[in-house]
Amino acid sequence: MIGKKTLDVNPIPAAEVKEILEEFSEKNELSYEQNLTLAHVTNFQKLPLEDTEKLIKELESIVKTKYAIRIADLMPKDLADLRLIFAKEKFPMKKDEMEDVLKILNKYQVEE
Repeated sequence: MIGKKTLDVNPIPAAEVKEILEEFSEKNELSYEQNLTLAHVTNFQKLPLEDTEKLIKELESIVKTKYAIRIADLMPKDLADLRLIFAKEKFPMKKDEMEDVLKILNKYQVEE
């Protein structure tokens, strides 16, 4: 890691990570860690990038961007799952806000 420098620290959704790694792999060989990351996001990605971006935009009206991205990546199905995302946060999320988040998520739920 000598000579490497962090350029940006903004969170991005798993769908975007997958696209970045796939584009990079077309021109370069992926490292072991990059291959593991690509395999992980491929297995656990819930929505395509376009839908993920739409979902994040909708969620940003209720929660901060970093939480919207986390919610979009995990796609919780009920209040208990959603509460786990905010379990370690300093502020409690109101139940009506969580229900609004779940209503938005229901529009994007994919049958597994």
